[in-house]
Amino acid sequence: MAYIIAMAGKGGTGKTTVAALIIRAIKEKKLGSLLAIDADPNSNLGEILGASPGESVGKILDDICANPDKIPAGMPKDRFIEYQVQSALYEGEGFDILSMGKPEGPGCYCYVNNVLRGVMEKLIKDYDYIVIDNEAGLEHLSRRTSRYADALVVVSDPSSVGLKSARRINELAKQLKFEVKKSFLLVNRFNKKIEEGKVKEIGLDYLGSLPLDPGMEELSLNGEPIFNLRAEAPVIKALNSLGEKIWQRN
Repeated sequence: MAYIIAMAGKGGTGKTTVAALIIRAIKEKKLGSLLAIDADPNSNLGEILGASPGESVGKILDDICANPDKIPAGMPKDRFIEYQVQSALYEGEGFDILSMGKPEGPGCYCYVNNVLRGVMEKLIKDYDYIVIDNEAGLEHLSRRTSRYADALVVVSDPSSVGLKSARRINELAKQLKFEVKKSFLLVNRFNKKIEEGKVKEIGLDYLGSLPLDPGMEELSLNGEPIFNLRAEAPVIKALNSLGEKIWQRN
């Protein structure tokens, strides 16, 4: 059964980069087949991974709703959506990636989203690990993919605003009845410890922090994929020491 890791965090915290680092770790440790789902409308997970995902699921749904006559005669709509989603998968070396795209506009989306959730649940079963890079709110995730995760990783910066946002995300997960086995707070680009009182207020298990790494900044400036970061980089070492709690099945 697939082990699902869902990422969340306010914009600017480095959530997508952390998701890419987790994907790199799972791939390099050869833990099993891996699917990366870019569920953030501001899609750039593929770029950080050095991958070029196919057409986004959002665009596929837009096209189906706007042009229902494109569905071949005799083919059920759910089969057609499943085929289109499978075609949009980017098959990389050690991982596949699927881009969900932007939220939909008006149209026949209630039906296709219900169908899509079933398609996604079927797709997820084909992999050992799923890493979902989600937007700050979890509505997009719960509407289109699954309302379940083995691990929810909320990424924050050390600011008061970032930590308050992490708390709101945790509260939102409960409001949406998002079933989570383990929920973590991971503070990015920080070399100290967060005060214990602040962590308790958030209601998440404090995993630790990842340091500000000059190598990451250089990688970003040059537009290079995460796999070009040297194995000895401080952020790689830090994640490897913390990450077992994220991807360990228990």
